[in-house]
Amino acid sequence: MAINKVILIGNVGKDPDVRYLDNGVAVANFPLATSERGYTLANGTQVPERTEWHNLVLWRGLAEVAEKYVNKGDKLYIEGKIRTRSYDDQAGVKRYITEIFVDNLEMLTPRSFSNSSDTNHQQAAKSQNSPTSENPDLPADSVDDLPF
Repeated sequence: MAINKVILIGNVGKDPDVRYLDNGVAVANFPLATSERGYTLANGTQVPERTEWHNLVLWRGLAEVAEKYVNKGDKLYIEGKIRTRSYDDQAGVKRYITEIFVDNLEMLTPRSFSNSSDTNHQQAAKSQNSPTSENPDLPADSVDDLPF
């Protein structure tokens, strides 16, 4: 048995780039940054903060939710699968790109409570999940302990 499951909590690096295919299917692409705090070893060696950038790909309803509600700087919880593909660049050199195909998206950035559509977008993101995805209930205070 093999499992390909990714869980990330991070910050959106730029506004989603959303395209619609000829058949009307939406696809969104944007980067997500995850960071590990820097620290000092017992011998005094400094280990700097490390940031990883992840290329996210969202399809159909999740792409539409991202187009409406996801902005640069937002904190997201995502679940998905890792996929690597290759292509030939303009010079004919084979390049590889690793992407996260998102199955579940949860907005973690607090929104103004005066905006009633925020409740709707939380529900919209949850309703777009694949039937096998589960929505984790993260305690509100656990997000504050994250290193980014």
